[in-house]
Amino acid sequence: MTILLTNDDGIHALGLCALYEALRSEGFDVSVVAPDSERSAVGHAITLSDPIKIKPVFVAGDQFGWAINGTPADCVKLAVNALLDKRPDLVVSGINRGANTGINVLYSGTVSAATEAAILGIPSIAVSIDSFHDHDYCYAAFFIVELINSLIGKQTGCLSLNVNVPALPANRIKGVKITKQCTNHFQERFEKRIDPRGNIYYWQCSSNIDWIKAKDTDIYWLKNGFITITPIKFDLTHYQCLEKLHNFFQDISS
Repeated sequence: MTILLTNDDGIHALGLCALYEALRSEGFDVSVVAPDSERSAVGHAITLSDPIKIKPVFVAGDQFGWAINGTPADCVKLAVNALLDKRPDLVVSGINRGANTGINVLYSGTVSAATEAAILGIPSIAVSIDSFHDHDYCYAAFFIVELINSLIGKQTGCLSLNVNVPALPANRIKGVKITKQCTNHFQERFEKRIDPRGNIYYWQCSSNIDWIKAKDTDIYWLKNGFITITPIKFDLTHYQCLEKLHNFFQDISS
């Protein structure tokens, strides 16, 4: 199996390196195309008005992958359409520092890279760990290897999975939950400041959610010590509203 590995924390991120080693140790053919620096929270942005530059990255004299000055979605597009000799069988994005649960999946470059793969018809997995500090990524990396092996040859009907791993020792992780995305909104706070020239600016200083009230969702189970797996899709159509709008405009036109 050929795997394209990318992320939004940059090609030198420890989470990506842990995944690379775990996937290679299992015998997968791994190619790395990732941003040259951190591109967190860029969502599904793509580069249109500037050239996308690429640079080979070497480790111990061997080429590790390609660093590009674009977004995670750019990485997938460029890899599939220009850089790789063969279309990958799977795209894995991560391991991201910080959970990508709830509405954060809309902002996440990590998840957007996986979504871009799904748009191109390639199965994908986004994986994040619930910590913003450098953590031991080994367990999360080998969990992804086990997940991939368990899914080989199975038709799940889902092109993209969003996986979040608690920042806990392996023996304290309670299990795995297949669960839905939380849609509760975050309580955000912005601190007003004034620069030395008297200009006003704001700094986002907190973003919290009452996860206890978000039962049976990705945030709830992750905070309770479970690995969460959420099938996601890029079709944003609200089908119930679509039917209601059809009926509404039929009433108007009649």
